[in-house]
Amino acid sequence: MDNVTTGLEGVRRRVATAESAAGRTPGSVLLLAVSKTKPPEALAAAYAAGQRHFGESYLQEALTKRERFAPPDAVWHFIGPLQSNKTGPVAQQFDWVHSVERLKIAQRLSEQRPEGMEPLQVCIQVNVSGETSKSGCTLEELPALAAAVARLPRLRLRGLMAIPAPEDDPEAQRAPFRRLRQALEALNRQGLVLDTLSMGMSDDLEAAIAEGATIVRVGSALFGARDYGEAAGTTSI
Repeated sequence: MDNVTTGLEGVRRRVATAESAAGRTPGSVLLLAVSKTKPPEALAAAYAAGQRHFGESYLQEALTKRERFAPPDAVWHFIGPLQSNKTGPVAQQFDWVHSVERLKIAQRLSEQRPEGMEPLQVCIQVNVSGETSKSGCTLEELPALAAAVARLPRLRLRGLMAIPAPEDDPEAQRAPFRRLRQALEALNRQGLVLDTLSMGMSDDLEAAIAEGATIVRVGSALFGARDYGEAAGTTSI
């Protein structure tokens, strides 16, 4: 798994360079290792190289991996689309959820988060590009949804997440990230206290960091191209 270590080192350099170019404090951007379709051994290699935050998009795949890889100090982020009938295991076994897009989902996570656990950290997913194929609430729906989620017990609303339409031009990449940052700033002016912008992936993390990303979600640049034929060694995905 030397390729994982090499990939992690390369992504860390990219993040540090982007932080410096944007005048950001070194270490202000959290690298989230997205390991969908990758085996537990890849996560273990990243962990051995110092990675602690891991992102998963597919619930059954994530649960299967955690049966084989579950160090006590790993932090687990659910970042994929979440159906209401899948909220229980996520509420019970994850530390973060980035993909809340409806109040019903947030309510179920709140109800199913076990008492005695730390509040579940959540981000609202926003469809900043207006793509019909993408998940996320609209910018117009966001203020009411954010206010409602922020009132729920056993959740802590941390911020916003987006997956914009792919763009090759760096300036075009920055535009949707800027909209997300401005949306978070508007919510804070209205009385919320949000500190998280989960935005930027392998191909556009520099643009996201320039616009204020606090978490970048990186998969292929770290673990290599994904294999969707047999995700994480299981046929249940």
